[in-house]
Amino acid sequence: MPPVIIEGRDLRKTYRIGDNDIHALNGVSLTIREGDYLSIIGASGSGKTTLMQLLGCLDIPTSGTILFDGEDISRANDNQLSHLRNAKIGFVFQSFNLLPKLNVLQNVELPLVYSSVHAKERHRRALEKITAVGLESRVKNRPMQLSGGQSQRVAIARALVNEPKILLADEPTGALDSSTGEAILKLFRELNSRGHTIVLVTHDPKIAAETRRCIRLQDGVIVSETEKA
Repeated sequence: MPPVIIEGRDLRKTYRIGDNDIHALNGVSLTIREGDYLSIIGASGSGKTTLMQLLGCLDIPTSGTILFDGEDISRANDNQLSHLRNAKIGFVFQSFNLLPKLNVLQNVELPLVYSSVHAKERHRRALEKITAVGLESRVKNRPMQLSGGQSQRVAIARALVNEPKILLADEPTGALDSSTGEAILKLFRELNSRGHTIVLVTHDPKIAAETRRCIRLQDGVIVSETEKA
């Protein structure tokens, strides 16, 4: 059995808005193992974004326990969460979040700059990931010179450059046309086949069908979980 990367136990998250308590998660438990390819699906308001924020160490639960590599991070402070995000988690978002004044190579190098990696090593690792997503001919281009699909590939390379334990992708094809979106999903399949652990957050059943495991959320609880043989 592959090692567990993340385990959530009875996760609950409540937000106070005015005089009202909004219960975004109502007792979610799940396990993510090394090499998983998992989708979290649900309609708007189902709790999937809140769950992703907890899995990605962007927030902590109101109650419940979340273990990352066996370490309880349920009450971690901002500095501890920031370190975990930078060292062990790669993020891919719908909006790409590339810096327009930097070229492809510089955008992919950015997490390594924050990690104080030496320039020569940054260059080598960034080129390796850019090649892995098929954009080695575009290293000097800036984001405005790229298509949407190419921009998302750059974002994926950037997410992988720190060799994270897990890649979290939030609606990664949402800003792309269907054929470009399929190309990005094919890239995720290839990355998973090379051993990368990937979690996709989506509202689209067609995207969820791409993954081996699928967790469906509704009103802050898991209503179904399926796994392909």
